[in-house]
Amino acid sequence: MHRVDHENNSDLALRVVAIDDDEQHLKFIATLLSQDNVVVFTSPDSQTGLNLVHAKHPQLVIVDLVMPGMSGMDLLQRIVDFDPAIEVILLTGHYSSESAVEAIQKGACDYLNKPVQAEKLQERVDSLLSELRNRQHCLELENALLDKYQFAAMVGRSAPMLETFRRIRRVAQHFRTVLITGETGTGKELAAKALHEMSPVASGPFVACNCSALVETLAESELFGHVKGAFTGAVQDRAGIFETANGGTVLLDEVGELSPAAQAKLLRVLQNQEIQRVGSPSVRRVDVRVIAATHRDLRAMIKEQRFREDLFYRLSMVHITLPTLLERKEDLPMLQQHFIKRFAAQYGKPVRGITRRAQSLLSRYPWPGNIRELENVLGNACMMTDGEAVDIEDLPEYIRHTEPSEISPEGTVATLDEVERAHVCRVLESLAGNKVRAAELLGISRAKLYRILADSDLENSGVG
Repeated sequence: MHRVDHENNSDLALRVVAIDDDEQHLKFIATLLSQDNVVVFTSPDSQTGLNLVHAKHPQLVIVDLVMPGMSGMDLLQRIVDFDPAIEVILLTGHYSSESAVEAIQKGACDYLNKPVQAEKLQERVDSLLSELRNRQHCLELENALLDKYQFAAMVGRSAPMLETFRRIRRVAQHFRTVLITGETGTGKELAAKALHEMSPVASGPFVACNCSALVETLAESELFGHVKGAFTGAVQDRAGIFETANGGTVLLDEVGELSPAAQAKLLRVLQNQEIQRVGSPSVRRVDVRVIAATHRDLRAMIKEQRFREDLFYRLSMVHITLPTLLERKEDLPMLQQHFIKRFAAQYGKPVRGITRRAQSLLSRYPWPGNIRELENVLGNACMMTDGEAVDIEDLPEYIRHTEPSEISPEGTVATLDEVERAHVCRVLESLAGNKVRAAELLGISRAKLYRILADSDLENSGVG
């Protein structure tokens, strides 16, 4: 392998691989392309040249048509299979219109006679360098937009998100209770933290409680505390979440999972700002702001008598609904750049973006797990990739083989619960039934994963 390197700026360097069994012609190409910001790798052997393409991920490959071992046409096919965005120029000493048409149909960007005309090759290189500069400029603009459209820890410039940011700003200074609703993974906790950080009690504690993870018999103790001897195992007095958050904000995540008894006591806290530890007759005053969050339809739960109507109206004095990722699809490129930038820094890897074909695939995926799923997918992809850009092979198998929409067996549009169950099933199948890894990738607790499996009779099947 021979390398000619005239690189002044690695971000703007054009990588070229030239493959030709005529070493004199290789030297000619390397000399011809010798200029600032161009790195040329050469190989007289087709297999070694293909290995170079995989290792260096060039923007341009120049290939001789007739070589021993692997022909230029076969090499073209393998390069296109590896990355169709790579520009490939085929060179031949015996031009024919039939082979030229075949080369173009198979993905070549040009088909030139040997010895190659210096002006024509230089024109192609100049065009690619210009495209590279434009891409770098676009990346700089994207990073500037990221800075402009970050609100607290949230990113978005779509109409639904800008409206969400506006409501949070207006409500933060005045709220006592807020209800945040939205599907799993839409960023309810981030919205709650933004409300707290912009409120007058921002310097006070922010305490989050996942109500779905509370054991029913201990839920009241976790929320309101207990005194020594209140129950078996209560060896000392213990403050609950509301006392811990006194002077600040409590986030009750998945509030729809609270038991009727806990709902009744929560209503008293909201009405009187008073709590009573389990086992104690005395009442304690607390000064807390309460944010409740849920992905459930609380109005439907009220009709089913599973959620108190008076508690709902008390919580929903201010109601913020977060959009799904499908409802804010225009934010997807910005979110991708945000997560890739974050994970590249976290893992110390030179990942700078995402390939066009990977972007296209992610734009067609329905994202039932919303922003959290996107974050987990890109975090995993940044960890797996060896290149400067996340590509299709770095994405989970279940995304690479997902249909763009989910249809129920009867041919009607599936409900959200059906989509959720189908998605969990598909992820588990792709991970050979590994529930721990599936929960991690989906961004849900293992307890929730088991509930979904139990509700859909998958737990005792081959999938669960």
